[in-house]
Amino acid sequence: MPLRLYNTLSGQLDELTPSDGKELRMYACGPTVYDYGHIGNFRTFLQIDVLRRFLRLQGTRIRHVMNITDVDDKIIRNAAAAGVPIGEYTPLYERAFLDDLASLRIEQPEIFARATEHIPEMVDLVERLAAVGAAYRTGDGAGDGTDHGSWYFRLAAFPTYGKLSKKDLEGITDGARVDVDEYEKDSARDFALWKATKPGETSWETVIGTGRPGWHLECSAMAMKYLGESFDLHAGGEDLMFPHHENEIAQSESVTRKPLARHWMHVRFLLVDGRKMSKSEGNFYTLRDLLLKGYKASAIRMALVSVPYRHQLNFTFEGLTEATNAIDRLRTFVARLKKASLSEGTTVALQEAADRAEAGYFAALENDLNTAEARAPIFDLVRMMNSALDLGTVLAGDRERVLAVLEKFDAVFAVIADQDAEPTRAALAWAESQGLLDKVAPEVLVQQGLTDADIEALIAERNTARKQRNFRRSDEIRDELAAKGVIIEDAKDGVRWKRK
Repeated sequence: MPLRLYNTLSGQLDELTPSDGKELRMYACGPTVYDYGHIGNFRTFLQIDVLRRFLRLQGTRIRHVMNITDVDDKIIRNAAAAGVPIGEYTPLYERAFLDDLASLRIEQPEIFARATEHIPEMVDLVERLAAVGAAYRTGDGAGDGTDHGSWYFRLAAFPTYGKLSKKDLEGITDGARVDVDEYEKDSARDFALWKATKPGETSWETVIGTGRPGWHLECSAMAMKYLGESFDLHAGGEDLMFPHHENEIAQSESVTRKPLARHWMHVRFLLVDGRKMSKSEGNFYTLRDLLLKGYKASAIRMALVSVPYRHQLNFTFEGLTEATNAIDRLRTFVARLKKASLSEGTTVALQEAADRAEAGYFAALENDLNTAEARAPIFDLVRMMNSALDLGTVLAGDRERVLAVLEKFDAVFAVIADQDAEPTRAALAWAESQGLLDKVAPEVLVQQGLTDADIEALIAERNTARKQRNFRRSDEIRDELAAKGVIIEDAKDGVRWKRK
């Protein structure tokens, strides 16, 4: 059956299918590359990855575009503080973002669109908006096309503003990321399309003046360039619904008179231990933070996708441990099933159980990507199969059928195949390059085999503790090494150790 996905614009579950019957065209808001991404960012990207993977599993062709915002206020500020131009500052964080996508097994879109590479398209859109009376310029000498001045979108020119977020236009005032300039605007609710240059800022000389694009303008121009004036799906985090997505709609539809996107998908925020994530709360985590604490990339992925995208996720370390255990159950079962010596044939009950699990899995994802309900029949099947293996009632045909079901599960969840070592190695290499190895959980260093010196250092500390009759510390170190997969033996000729 076709996927029925909640459409923020219509307020109901709508079928998501390609409008041309051939290829689903989707745009997903990407990162602003001024710093490392945090787990809230990656929850959104992961949920969009689930959507993408499930559509492909259903046989849908996809043309997926994601923007990379490589010029904005934060980037300019941070680059200036670092004493480098933005062209040198942003590649570091773009590369980190791509590495994090790979660590979490998030498929890359067909097209990455960088803002700084699409200035002509943005300028053209401002000119089109001005031609229909939806854009105006402020500042001294406005209108001569050469001097400094900011361009704004006139909200009064778009009567249906607020139709996505269902906000009352009269209640909208300047606020978070609603651009404010020193130049006087026609209305406090109008937003910036093109920002006049300030001393020391990156800028472009164009026919509409010297300056740089506003945040909202970027996505409208790039989405329409690669997907056309009207496309199938626009996705992003719920924080982007207003004002960013509302502004995209207003900019685009003012000149095209067509719906920018037929379908809008928004992913809910996450909490961390029941609170909003923030550095001041001490509960702010990047992917690298969690990898260096010893958590696996697959467990982070599972934890962030297990709660459906329209439900708020409360991220906890207990939840990460549960995700780790769930993945271990799947991997242990798959290894057991593949190694089992089985007779030829099939078992009716097990074949029917596999059919039910697959049908339940697909039905859950077809119903608004309900990832929680999609997991349940798969784990029920694993429990049933483990019992059948214990009883010796599994035949070779049953194995093939169940592995086929699990392959479809992993085509979307992407956690069964063990690809955890490389993300952690990459995080360790990054930590070493940043001089942060002292922040890494010791077991991570040992488990990755960075050097045997780490083990020797703990053993030396244990020997010292024993000589000082600090047996509590001695036992702690023994237990710590055991937890890291290292066995120590006290012999007459000294301490021996080996890895499990």
